[in-house]
Parts: sequence; C-alpha cells; structure tokens
Amino acid sequence: MTIFVRTAALLLAVLAAAPPALAQGEHPRRPEQRREQPQRPPEHDQQQTTGKGVLRLLPGDSITEHTIETPQGKLAYTATAGTIPLYGQSGDQIASIFYTAYIAKKGTGPRPLTFAFNGGPGAASAFLNLGLVGPRRLEFGRDVHHLDPAKRDPDQAKRDPDQTKRDPGQARLVDNPDTWLRFTDLVLIDPIGTGWSRTVKADDAKDFWSVSRDADSMAKAISVYVSRNNRTLEPIYLAGESYGGFRAAKVARALKRDYGIMTNGIVMISPLLQGWLTFGDDQSALRSALVLPSLAAAHLEAQGRFSTEALAKAEKFALTDYLTTLAGPPLSDEAARAFYARIADYTGLPVDALAHTRGFIIDNYIKALRAGDVVSRYAADFAVSDPDPEERGARGPDPILDGIARAYGGAFANYARNELGFETEMTYKLLADDVTSRWDWGHGGRGQVGIDGDLRVLLAFDPHFRLLVANGMTDMVTPFAQSRYVLDHLPPVNPPGRAQLKLYRGGHMLYLDPQARKAFSEDAGNFYKSAP
Repeated sequence: MTIFVRTAALLLAVLAAAPPALAQGEHPRRPEQRREQPQRPPEHDQQQTTGKGVLRLLPGDSITEHTIETPQGKLAYTATAGTIPLYGQSGDQIASIFYTAYIAKKGTGPRPLTFAFNGGPGAASAFLNLGLVGPRRLEFGRDVHHLDPAKRDPDQAKRDPDQTKRDPGQARLVDNPDTWLRFTDLVLIDPIGTGWSRTVKADDAKDFWSVSRDADSMAKAISVYVSRNNRTLEPIYLAGESYGGFRAAKVARALKRDYGIMTNGIVMISPLLQGWLTFGDDQSALRSALVLPSLAAAHLEAQGRFSTEALAKAEKFALTDYLTTLAGPPLSDEAARAFYARIADYTGLPVDALAHTRGFIIDNYIKALRAGDVVSRYAADFAVSDPDPEERGARGPDPILDGIARAYGGAFANYARNELGFETEMTYKLLADDVTSRWDWGHGGRGQVGIDGDLRVLLAFDPHFRLLVANGMTDMVTPFAQSRYVLDHLPPVNPPGRAQLKLYRGGHMLYLDPQARKAFSEDAGNFYKSAP
C-alpha cells in the first residue's frame, strides 16, 4: 500500500527512515490491564510447538483485558494478538497470518465486526491500528498542519492551543478515545509478507503477492476467524486504506463467492479505485484535472484561506476550462501565458514550471511548489527542506512516507510485546519493499486494474450493502477528485445514497490530522449506526 502543509509534522501511512522508536518498556502494561493465559484451540497449540521454518518464532495467541475512557464512558475490551494458520492441498501448513482483534464487552446481542487492513501492497495494519481505529494511538510530538507557521489557519490555535508546546521529535502511545471500538469490534490483519505474517518456506511468499491470491488469502483468514469465534450471523464490514480499499472490494467478492459470507459494508480510506487514474499517462487531460483540486487545497491551506467554497471553485475550474483546454490543441503566446497564470493562481505552481509541461500537472510540483523545499505526494501541504536541491528530478524520498511514518512499525512491535503480550524475536515488517516490487497486478499491469466493476456488483446485488469513501483533500497519491469521479459514474442504485464520499482536511493518511481523525471517526460511527 504504498500509494501516498496542513500536516507538517505528524504523518501517516507508510514509512519513515529512522523511526522515532519507542524504547522497550517505555510504556509498560498499565495497572488496569490484566494479561490472561492464552486461550486458543488445541490445534493452534500444536501449530506453535511444531511449526516449521520461521513460524517457530511465533508464540501462541495472547489474550489480554483492557479498559479505555471514551466520550460515552468507560469501555472494557479483550485484545487478542495471534495468528491464523493457512493450509495447502496436502493438509500441511503453508503460512500463518498475524492479526490483532479488539472485542468490546459492552452490551448484548449482535455487534458489527470489522476486518481492516492497510495497502501498499506491502504495508502492515499498524497504520490503521495505531493511527485511526484501535484503542491505542501513536501521538507525534507536534501535529504538523502547515508549511509556514506564519500562515496557519486562524482557527488552528483555538483548535489546538498546545501546538507550540509540543516537541516534534517525540512520539508516544496514548489512549484513543475516538477508537472505532465504540461502535464495532475490530480485527486488523497483516497480509502475507507484512507484519508478522509469513509462509513456512520463504520462496512461497510470492505466491500470495498478486491481486487475486491476496484477496483469496484474506477472505480465507476472515472466514476462519468468523467461524472459530462464532460470528457468522453478525454484521461483517471491511475497512481498508489505499490499496487496502482496493483489496476490500476484491475480498468482499471472494467472501461471498467462496464462503457464502455477505459483507454489509466497506469503509475505504484514501483508496486506489482505478489504476488508469492513479498510474496513468502524465499527458492525460482528465488525470491532471482530477489532481488539480488537491493541489488547490494545499495552496489554500498554505495561504491560510481555505474554505469549502474556494475549493469548490477550484474543482469546477479543473473540470471545465482546465480540462477542455488541455484536451484541445496546445495554446501559444499570450493565450498560453494567461492560461498558465490561471492555473498558478489556483495551485501556487510557478508559471514557468507550468509552461514547461504545457499546463499538465505531473511530478514537477514536488520541487516546484515550494522553492527550496520538497513536497510530499501524500500531503501536498507538507514539505521539508530539499535534501538534493541540485537534482531536478522528483523521485527521491518522500517527506512523509520516508520521513516519519516508519515510527508506526517500532511503536507497534513495542505495543504488541509490552501491552498485548505477543513476544517474538521475528522482525515486524511495517512496509515490505519485496512485496511491493514483486506484486503481480495481472494482465496489463497496474494501469489496467480497477474495482469499478466490483463496486457495481456489490451495490446492485445486495440492497443492504453500503460504501463509505473518505479522502484527505491534499492527498496527491489518490486525489479526492478521482474518488468523486468514480463514484459519480456508478449506475444509480436502490435504495439511493448507499455510496457516499466524505472529505477531510489532511492528506493520504488523513488521521494524522487530529481534527480530521475525530471528524472521520464520528462519520464512520454514524455510517455503522445508520445500517438498516
């Protein structure tokens, strides 16, 4: 899931070069937490004592008890850090999938169960776990919202009065009062090759690294968990970030086809929807037009004059005058200069840079948008000093992906050992580059993949199925206008309103922005509560 400055120090989704690692024991198990003896089926004990290869490093499932304070009061829950074995045709175990489950003890009767995963492909679920949905959250030293502190949103100080007191170099685990555990039980899954999910034979891992095999293995793991925990008659939801959103649609189809499990809904965060939009030709007029609104949002943030009205104006320009001009014959002379000046006014890009690309928005924005800085693809309103100012290319490390996000890996490994009781010497892979580089996108490559057809079938064949898509407005990896375009071109469904798009201030990892995280969690809660 490696698809990714109003977010200028808090970041999200995927990696970082030197994670602000949490020292072992820095966050010992809190007094109200009680670790119990692992509770697992006999066959799982056998798996752990006789596991082959690297799987021998995996301990048995660890089950612990916790409580958390939420706006609705104290919430008690059981956490399970464990693995689900996968078997081949011969009956021998071929792989083990790591998961973290949070089950609330509050209330009686059916309760929604959500299976969540990140994207990449090649990213573990620690991002969503410690960034958004889980009961514990990784809090960075300072929430980075803007490129220039002098250009902060005038309301920022009111929303975040302690912003100037935080140390941007520190990260720590804190309780997450906005956890989705308030309205759904959670199971976060790491695909094979990520987190602590491994195959018995290392060379066999590549067999899971394709669109279809990945969906099949995730569906299998979900079916095993549902059956093992007697949750077959309860509402099942999927949640996925970036490629994880793409994965969720494929998994929903596989669950129904192979296991007879119906998915009640999917929540997609900054999703990959159509490969031809995300990975397409830089000279595509439509693709550029769908990217421009995200740059406009970042420009408005940098100027401290963001408003939904101003963004709507930019989006209208992108899909009217901008799109039709790019699709037509190239402009010249004064007409061209006037056109580039209009684009510059909306995006902040220099006129000279726009003239060089004839108005098309390609990767030149990364270095051209802020003189002396390099902008993140994951949040165009976040930038750092350019480490290679003499290089004109824009293919270097990303300020967010390679700057901070790897902190999630160290934080989760620490959390799993010291709070969840899952103790292993195996390395936790937050972002697995081998998975990403060797991924089989199928015939035609990644530019030909898409879930438009999957969404059409899911919405048409199940009148109860619903879809919630969430996008950060400054995300350049999966721009929000792409999501709007795909949803707007789905056929009408009955009852209507079952596919909705929500926008938030922030980037690809919109949960790095505290206000966006809180607002999105509230919207997600309403999405679940409004289920028929």
